[in-house]
Amino acid sequence: MNLLEGKVAIITGASRGIGKSIAQKFVENGAIVAFTYLSSDEKAIALEKELTQNGGTAKGFKSNASNFDEAQKLADDVVAAFGKIDIVINNAGITRDTLLMRMSEEQWDEVIEVNLKSVFNLSKAVLRPMLKARQGSIINMSSVVGVKGNAGQANYAASKAGIIGFTKSFAQELGSRNIRCNAVAPGFIETEMTEVLDPKVVAEWREAIPLKRGGTPEDVANLCLFLASDMSTYITGQTINVCGGMLT
Repeated sequence: MNLLEGKVAIITGASRGIGKSIAQKFVENGAIVAFTYLSSDEKAIALEKELTQNGGTAKGFKSNASNFDEAQKLADDVVAAFGKIDIVINNAGITRDTLLMRMSEEQWDEVIEVNLKSVFNLSKAVLRPMLKARQGSIINMSSVVGVKGNAGQANYAASKAGIIGFTKSFAQELGSRNIRCNAVAPGFIETEMTEVLDPKVVAEWREAIPLKRGGTPEDVANLCLFLASDMSTYITGQTINVCGGMLT
């Protein structure tokens, strides 16, 4: 069942983890995927090859989502390449974790720019083609940390909470134009980034989750597929947690 047949999707930060899983899921469901990367040309080429090997359509774009002009150029380039933009996944994000008393201004600014400003940049950049088409779905990657906070992550929590506020406001502004905007808030998702953690710590986290396991990138990708598809045309302005019941 190709839920996204013929739809054009932009996915930022898709070279690994959740972003890569979303790109794979979308291509499997018929989407034309434009994914962004920032540094590794080699990884981008490999991902493009992987996504297209079974007849899918995907193209990598080197772009810094936290730069306003680059976000606008990305939107223009995708429209030039594929004719339209139906879906945006604002997934690019970083962490610079430390206690507030030790946090530098640079650590604060960098996280806010990459995680939050990038969402403004690209959402604004795709408005013209979406307004012209009178339809679109924007999905912003927040976090359960943006819902409940977390010691040592004041910058990250602020950026992810800001995304939730932005999502609600955007949904109210653009709903009359049939442009939807929702936020996804992952909990403890096991990726290559979590593989370096102490196994005992990971086991403790799993035990504290009602479903007794960490999530997978595919768990998040499945929700994004639903929100991007016509199965969710009456859902906008919502924040949906993918956390195994962590916040229940």
